[in-house]
Amino acid sequence: MGVLAIVLIACAVVLLGGAEWPRVAARTGIELRGRKRKRSRRKRALTVVEGEGGDRDDFARSVERDLENLPVLPERDDKSRR
Repeated sequence: MGVLAIVLIACAVVLLGGAEWPRVAARTGIELRGRKRKRSRRKRALTVVEGEGGDRDDFARSVERDLENLPVLPERDDKSRR
């Protein structure tokens, strides 16, 4: 019976360690270095695309046009809710 108890305790420790591993790894920074490397690789592959000056003006005009076309709800008085 002693061997069975040791095996069950060992299984419980392994199960607990597996369940708590993400939290332990986040606190110790073990996976943080790997994430930083991956992120730096992705950032190296990115390029900045500069738009022409007219694109910004077109965008601003389209936003203003969309804001003007939004429906406006009339304000209600407190008395109308009763």
